[in-house]
Amino acid sequence: MAAASLTGARMIVAEPQLLDTPSLVVDEALLRRNIAAMQALAREAGVNLRPHMKTHKTPEIARLQIEAGAVGITCAKVGEAEVMVDEGGVEDVLLAYPTIGEPKIRRLLALMERAKITVALDSREAAAALSDAMVAEARGLDIYVEVNTGQNRAGAIAGDEAMALALDLARLPGLRLTGIMTHEGQANTAPPETIEAIALDAGQTLVATAERIRAHGIALDHVSVGSTPASRYTPGVAGITEMRPGTYVFNDTTAFRYGHNGPDACAARFVVTVISRPAPDRAVIDAGSKTLALDKSHGHPGHGYIVGHPAAEIVRLSEEHGVVNLPPEDQAAFQVGDTFEVIPNHVCPALNLMDELLIVRDGQIVDTWRIAARGKVR
Repeated sequence: MAAASLTGARMIVAEPQLLDTPSLVVDEALLRRNIAAMQALAREAGVNLRPHMKTHKTPEIARLQIEAGAVGITCAKVGEAEVMVDEGGVEDVLLAYPTIGEPKIRRLLALMERAKITVALDSREAAAALSDAMVAEARGLDIYVEVNTGQNRAGAIAGDEAMALALDLARLPGLRLTGIMTHEGQANTAPPETIEAIALDAGQTLVATAERIRAHGIALDHVSVGSTPASRYTPGVAGITEMRPGTYVFNDTTAFRYGHNGPDACAARFVVTVISRPAPDRAVIDAGSKTLALDKSHGHPGHGYIVGHPAAEIVRLSEEHGVVNLPPEDQAAFQVGDTFEVIPNHVCPALNLMDELLIVRDGQIVDTWRIAARGKVR
């Protein structure tokens, strides 16, 4: 497959339009195209798609994903799930994050009255607390065991450790072990020439762990993987039943690294304004770390991709200032008051800094969608 071009990207907002900047705009056609493409990938692999809400945090987009064929959604925090159930009408949620502490367990029990909830765990302590709560309320909760297949963040280590944990948790009253999951995040920063092998290894390791658990008489219906960069590879492993990508709805500069998606696959951009030209080779835009976030990218230098000006580099961010180094060919194009579109390096934390998405159709702003789950970190 030919690498996606990083030059010649088009603006998604037609000029002129009166926008107060920085504004986060989303091209509706690109958004729908990205949703359809991932659903087709899941269908081709023969797995269920359960997209992660961490990227968009927006009920309208969750509904688009469900309408396209997603079996449910994935959330990290109970707060995200509450928004998606109550405002998005979602009926099936995986909390791919341990639910710890009495306040969260009380909220979880309330949420279970309104939707089917599954919780992923990686410790006996978390499972015991949930078991006690379910028994006390005469309830039953489906759970996954989170498995570490190489990212070395959370999760029981694949193989003996994960199997032993699964067997212990399966014995707890009030809990039903229905699956195991991993986040093969170690593939997300792998060099392009190694990502496929790393992703396939993670999937095969997870499937092997599932088979060891099943050998003890436990029927695991779900073997779940989750990573947008690895989504071309891991779901194709025989035995995987579910995939949980998130970033694909918008894409960002991290996607450039692997050559499949360039700027023209990025549905979300910040419209920014040049607020200062203090030197011929330097411009300042009105988007700093409180807009673009601070993540660096393996796919593009600097703090974001300026559409139409790939050689102009956002070299430094303070809270409200983005400092842009301008090559000679771009110096005349950046004048005080000019507006540009910037694709963020990591769209998930950047979006969590904003209140709303401005929806663009055929170059025109046609709607505003509230990012209803932004800040829902509890």
